[in-house]
Amino acid sequence: MAIDYRVNAPVTADQFIDLLHRSTLAERRPVHDRACIEGMLANASLTVTAWEGDLLVGIARSVTDFHYACYLSDLAVDQGLQKSGIGKQLQAVTQQQLGLLCKLILLAAPSANAYYEPLGYRHNDRCWVLEPEVRIGENLAGQ
Repeated sequence: MAIDYRVNAPVTADQFIDLLHRSTLAERRPVHDRACIEGMLANASLTVTAWEGDLLVGIARSVTDFHYACYLSDLAVDQGLQKSGIGKQLQAVTQQQLGLLCKLILLAAPSANAYYEPLGYRHNDRCWVLEPEVRIGENLAGQ
């Protein structure tokens, strides 16, 4: 069956959670927090999806200003369809929606590091992550 790519098509929380489980991304996403998942979908700036009939088989979910930076926060493809070009096409369609000077930025799972360089991504080791339980300014003696 052919894969249909859609920009900003509606995706339900159930469809998204199901795909996260079928991809491997569920182990790094809050799939047991429905309100969080619904917020992730509702507040994405750009969502590109891949469909096999009525089944969601891939998603690229981004937060972006469309001109300078686009953070590709989720790239998930059904495990049974990985290595078939769906992930690459999701990223290409995402990039087509952005301005000419807009950078595509993402955090890769350790097992996916080798996937991105052949696509043209440049590794950047200057990323910092502040976990939600860490409050800025607390316990910073002398700083």
